Amino acid sequence: MAVDSGRARDGFHRPAHLRPEDRPGGLRREERTNALRREERTGAAQRREHRAGLRWEERPGGARQERSGGLRRPERQSNALQSTPPAAAPPPAVAKEPVQRTEPFQRKESVQRTEPVQRTEIVERQVVRRRPSPMSAATGRRAGHPERLPSAAARTAAAPVSPAPGPPVPPALVSAQLEAAVEDAVGGAATFVPATKPQEEHLEPARTPRHRARWAWEGRYLRTLLLIDSVIGVLAGLVAFEVRFGSVLTNYNTRYALLSALLPVAFTATLAANRAYEKRYLFVGTDEYQRVLRAGLGLTAATIVGAYAAEIQIARGWFAVALPLVTSGCLVSRFVLRQLLHRARKTRGACMRRVVVVGHGLAVEAMTTQLCRERYHGLKVVGACLAEEGSVPGVPVLGTFDEIAGAVRRARADTVLVLSCPELDGHALRRLAWRLERDDIDLIVASTLIDVAGSRTTIRPVDGLPMLHVEHPTLTGARRVLKAVVDRVGAVVLLVVLSPLLAGLALAVRAESKGPVLFRQVRVGKDGREFVIVKFRTMHTDAEARLAELRHLNEVDGALFKLRNDPRVTRVGRFLRKFSLDELPQLLNVLGGSMSLVGPRPPLPEEVAVYPDDARRRLAVRPGMTGLWQVSGRSDLSWDEAVRLDLQYVENWSLSLDLVIMLRTLSAVTRGAGAY
Repeated sequence: MAVDSGRARDGFHRPAHLRPEDRPGGLRREERTNALRREERTGAAQRREHRAGLRWEERPGGARQERSGGLRRPERQSNALQSTPPAAAPPPAVAKEPVQRTEPFQRKESVQRTEPVQRTEIVERQVVRRRPSPMSAATGRRAGHPERLPSAAARTAAAPVSPAPGPPVPPALVSAQLEAAVEDAVGGAATFVPATKPQEEHLEPARTPRHRARWAWEGRYLRTLLLIDSVIGVLAGLVAFEVRFGSVLTNYNTRYALLSALLPVAFTATLAANRAYEKRYLFVGTDEYQRVLRAGLGLTAATIVGAYAAEIQIARGWFAVALPLVTSGCLVSRFVLRQLLHRARKTRGACMRRVVVVGHGLAVEAMTTQLCRERYHGLKVVGACLAEEGSVPGVPVLGTFDEIAGAVRRARADTVLVLSCPELDGHALRRLAWRLERDDIDLIVASTLIDVAGSRTTIRPVDGLPMLHVEHPTLTGARRVLKAVVDRVGAVVLLVVLSPLLAGLALAVRAESKGPVLFRQVRVGKDGREFVIVKFRTMHTDAEARLAELRHLNEVDGALFKLRNDPRVTRVGRFLRKFSLDELPQLLNVLGGSMSLVGPRPPLPEEVAVYPDDARRRLAVRPGMTGLWQVSGRSDLSWDEAVRLDLQYVENWSLSLDLVIMLRTLSAVTRGAGAY
């Protein structure tokens, strides 16, 4: 490649094939460029002569003052080119008033322009870029030098331009915005600022100390649960070994000692396989107890099948004590631990989740009231986001649906509860879940289904769309037969165990007042069939006759009649009612099949006569000695709340739910709250 030894204008050697004059058409382009530069210099000289006719004052430091007759610079707009007035219109008179300014330097007098400003001269302005262009490296220009754009006349030299009709526009008719743009362009104040992408607001993660506190207590709860299950497994193994073999270790019972040592490991592994340690099933609800029962039954079945397949002989005494004991002990321990958690939530407000409720005003108010009444759920409402601006009593409104993420950060919440509303459809919920996922915020979507347990609902895909399928409640079948068997066996066992107590209570009732020991009354049972209920008498014998005169003192709404200080109740009767001992004779009704151990409250015929359609659903199952209504507050609850709890039991019945209710009955009877 030949290299020319001639020097370029900048003093450096440049190859011949890079010099513009050696490229095809290079000289012609160089000549055109020089011609354009000469035209630009000529236009600049003409504008300088035009500006020489205007009066200017210099500020200290060389800064220019504004031209007289113009507007102040803050009032000038960025749109420099505006259409001029029609040429035929006569020029208005120019008011010669001094311009009042607040700056230290003011004009001494107003100045009127006398030279016309041509439209073509204004268009031929040059924009001076004070900042180096990003394209300077690509075009070969040196950085740091101002880059001048070709004038409008040079760009349109080849195209014929028709002159504007009418006489030249007087200076008084030139708009102030256009005048300011010309001054900025000529003075070099108009600079090119490249557009930059707006920086997004830095959003701090919502993992506040509240989040860490929540994760801390949940972790402690899980570790405590695992430790308790392991200890119960060890104790169950020791008790089973002691009951079957005694405290002496021999060659025969050595393998049972090994089985007793492996029992806690096997049982905790079975619990983990049944997902009994997942947080979604803990803290509230009956799913936790159901999974413990499944783990106990699964371990029992696996032991039997494994021993039969391997032809291993297992002592029936050890087996009959170890597995039932570890299962029941785990259920009781989890129940006690949960009660401690609920008590801490109710009394101290500890171990709570901070919730932002999203929905319409009335729905948010109703949900907030329910969560405040039932604090054992562990959801504390700290704010709300509504569909539109409004207010909710007792809850700060943090914004609308478009401001949910910001509201969560301001409230330091860790959970978002979305109520049913048409504005938040599937796509909106999906985008909301994506925004909350980054900060590890839990999302809860409230279903429109009322009192339907998760065991009856399944999500199945239909053509790629998740559909919620709701199964019918189990009111008949093998499970109901099993429930009837459990009721009768349980009634027999309790009658035998509690027979001394029943005899003592009968003597106390007879000693208090004359009359029968047992009180018989007609109640309505399953499918509306009437039966006679049996209870210990707690009132005087004329109680039914005096009911009419006390009806107006009823303290409970609805069809139920309750009076806290009922004068018809005896002293022994008050004691029996406080601890629900007057209902123990109902074990005879359970044994006869008209009642169940757990179920809705048995109503009176006059109550059923005024039942609404929804309340009649309570008659689909047998009434019970205890139920959700009894363990949730008894007479302290309203009529609507009592009906709702009974319907919830009817819709979601299961053996594990019955077991939980019976355990809660022991706690409710001990406290004696709501019984009168």
